[in-house]
Amino acid sequence: MREYSPDLTPQWKRAKAVPEVPADPGLVVEVAATDFCGAVVACEAGTVILEDRFGKRRAFPLEPRGFLLDGAVVTLTRPARTAAATPAHTASGSVAVPGARARVARAGRIYVEGRHDAELVERVWGDDLRIEGVVVEYLEGIDDLPAIVADFAPAPDARLGVLVDHLVPGSKESRIAASVTSPHVLVVGHPYVDVWQAVKPSALGIPAWPVIPRGQDWKTGICHALGWPSNTGAAWQHILSRVTSYKDLDPTLLGAVEHLIDHVTTPA
Repeated sequence: MREYSPDLTPQWKRAKAVPEVPADPGLVVEVAATDFCGAVVACEAGTVILEDRFGKRRAFPLEPRGFLLDGAVVTLTRPARTAAATPAHTASGSVAVPGARARVARAGRIYVEGRHDAELVERVWGDDLRIEGVVVEYLEGIDDLPAIVADFAPAPDARLGVLVDHLVPGSKESRIAASVTSPHVLVVGHPYVDVWQAVKPSALGIPAWPVIPRGQDWKTGICHALGWPSNTGAAWQHILSRVTSYKDLDPTLLGAVEHLIDHVTTPA
């Protein structure tokens, strides 16, 4: 009598070395267990989706030796993820320079009023400033700006740029800015009470920045009006996290910072 092997496992499922093939979109394979033939449409965790010539789609597990490619048994695997493309532009919209090293710091500087201003400038213009070798420092207010400028001793090869909050006619800030007369210093600013407002409301998912009555701490009032915890540091980190590029900022601030960078980097 004819003898049969005790192993009744189908031939296509028997353990043997089979090639592994990435399930790239468009790859046409046959499912060995069902004879379903189709092109790879998508490959997710543990599953491949095939579409046959009639447009019918079915999902199959990525089982070892579970598919036929040109009649040969193969094991489909998830395609290797391609590396993210290098951004063509920086967050400020400038052309990106991949691999560029930071330039040695210039003698010139850009001063901003506070830490939040410095962090926002870094988030959007940081790449540009490193390439240009421009250092940004914060002052914790500008009440002593004339003395600070005198101590800096600006010169044609060491220019100074200053970014001021609430720089509007008649304000204390405008009077202080007007007292700085050196031709090597540029003082510009934005009209908002605080740099928080330079972030577009749309970036935060709110219709507008709330109006806070005079005499009330502005940042604390903003937290209360928006239903945020009374933690201005945490509130700022939330705001900053929603800024991904220059598109999230008010044009007034964009123009002011770009003007400062040009002033500091223009050759003597």
